[in-house]
Formats: sequence, C-alpha cells, structure tokens
Amino acid sequence: MNAADQVRQLRVSSEDDGIRLDRWFKRNLPDVTFGQISRWARTGQLRVDGKRAAPGDRIEAGQTVRIPPRGEEAPAAKKERAGEILSDDEVDYVRSMVIEEDPAAIVLNKPPGLATQGGTKTKDHLDRLLGGLVAEGAARPKLVHRLDKDTSGVLLVARTPRAAAFFSKAFSGRTARKVYWAVVVGVPKIDDGMIDLPIAKQPGTGGEKMHLDEEEGMKAKTRYRVIERAGNRAAFVALEPHTGRTHQLRVHMAAIGHPIVGDGKYGGQDAFLTGAISRKLHLHARRLRIDHPDGGRIDATAEAPEHLAATLAALGFEAQAGDIELDEVKFSETAEGKRKAVSAAAKSRRKERRGERRGRGRRE
Repeated sequence: MNAADQVRQLRVSSEDDGIRLDRWFKRNLPDVTFGQISRWARTGQLRVDGKRAAPGDRIEAGQTVRIPPRGEEAPAAKKERAGEILSDDEVDYVRSMVIEEDPAAIVLNKPPGLATQGGTKTKDHLDRLLGGLVAEGAARPKLVHRLDKDTSGVLLVARTPRAAAFFSKAFSGRTARKVYWAVVVGVPKIDDGMIDLPIAKQPGTGGEKMHLDEEEGMKAKTRYRVIERAGNRAAFVALEPHTGRTHQLRVHMAAIGHPIVGDGKYGGQDAFLTGAISRKLHLHARRLRIDHPDGGRIDATAEAPEHLAATLAALGFEAQAGDIELDEVKFSETAEGKRKAVSAAAKSRRKERRGERRGRGRRE
C-alpha cells in the first residue's frame, strides 16, 4: 500500500516552529493541495497533537501533525504536482547549481538572492525550479531544509519520499552538521566562542524578524571561530549552528557586536564596510555533512559566491583557511538524547515524590 494511503504522524521540526499549518504542508508535503488540506480540516481529519486543526493555525516544534489518507487524487492535484513547465534557460540554471547527486539526493549550491520557497510576493524561487531536476520516471525532488534568500551555499534536496523523511529526521534530530563562512564587522575578542542566547519572533514584524528573548525565546547555540582578521576592521569567521532557529547566525553575531557584513536587517548601517566591499549579505553555507539513507555520509562543500570571494580577496583572507574540522554530534544534542534526558528527569521527580510521601507517612 502507498504511504499516502495510510494515516501518518509527522513531528514538527524546530525549523518550522511558529509557522502556519498550511505553510508547513507547503514546505514538507508540497504535493498536498490547499483544497485537500481545507477538506481535511472541515471533516475533522486534520489534527495537531490529537486536536482538530485549521489551515491557518500556528504550530510549534515537537507537535505531531496527523496526515489523513490521501485516497483517490483529483485531477487538479495531479496537475499541480506536475509543476510549471520550465524554460530551457531555467532548467540550465537549476542544473548549474548541482554539486553532486545520486538516486536519493541532490546537493545544490544555492546562489544569493534566490528564495528557497515562494510566498505572497515571491514568485521566483528554488522550489519552483526543482522540476528541472526530475529524473526519468522519478518523482519531483523535495526540499528538506532551507536557506535565507540572501544566504548562499549548500542545500540538500531529496529525490524520494523515503529520503526526504530520513533527511528531515536528521535535521530535526541534530545529527546533521553545517559550517557557514561569514565576514563580520570588527573582530570578536574571543577567537573561539559559543553563543548561547535564546531567540524568538520579534512582535509586530509578522515573523519576518527575530530577536533575543531570555524569557520566551527558544534555545539557540552557535559556535564561532575567527579564521583571519583584517586589523580591527573585519574578521573572517566560521560558524557552526548547534540549533536551527530562523536567522540564528545573523541574530547571534549582531548580538555580540559583530554583525555579518551586508546584514542591514540586524546590524543596521554598522553592518556595511566602506570602499569597494559589496553591500550583499556575506553569509555562505560552506559545508554540510549528513548521514545517507543508504549508508555512509554525504559530505559536500559549495564554492563561495562572487561577492564573498571578492571581499575575502580584498581583505587579504585565505578562503581555504575556513575549512575547519566539524564538531562531532553529541548524543545529548540529538532528539533521542533529549527525549531520554527528559524521561530520566521525570523518573527522578517521581522517585522524589514517592520518597516525600513515605517520609510524611513515617512522621505521622
């Protein structure tokens, strides 16, 4: 039986925290139409953590979305899945991004300025172009994670539903490892540091901007390492996100007083260098290492975009020096490790309560 003909329970990843339920479907199950989602909601089949849900409901990381059986597809759904017909230039464009590929995955080098997915005002995006990567007789590839529009670099796409589920679990479970290159304004006082500051959506921005929030923010950790410095003017840094919050690297570097060059959103005018340095965002996903569903690992690197390469050269930085060793994943950082830690803590509290009750009984 096809997986789409069975009830499925999918967990919301940290990357999807706070988004609308219909948006979550677009990101994770793009072949499910909005009409289908609405029908499921009207008939009570669409549920989050066991409760009836509507397409516009906001969901949270860790919640479970019930996916009802698809049943017989309507012709309109089949037509939507086929996607738009791409021009030869568009097919050549998306094919030029391919770093490596196999029957389960495609690794791309996403250029800066190209959105990963569409939106109300975004018609040109990578997701629309994925039809140009369809292999003969195969399903349309699916996104399993995202990069900001102005961030370039390694982006993984799954060729099969099985691979998509496997990779999504790896990202949400924190077993994937990523290294970003960035040029920041000024030079951090500590050459190798860990930024551990919680992040939340900034009120009044419609979720388009994040900010530090010690009380209600979600845990966010970033390791940074200074690779080289240009006096006190700027530094070339390698960044490793240990969590995957929206705009995490940009918010964290701005928070310690060293915004990423070109990041006016979080650094204001202080984020721009004078001279011939580009005003584009200087943030690039250099490397991704992730387990492969068929065994082994994918370990891919993406060449820096033209503006970042030019800035590195202009400031006298050696690009290859940024190829650092990856942090090894710790069991305590994985989803399984966290679940076991929570379970152990709950068990310990139950023992304490039993001990308190026995103590009261003896005193009486």
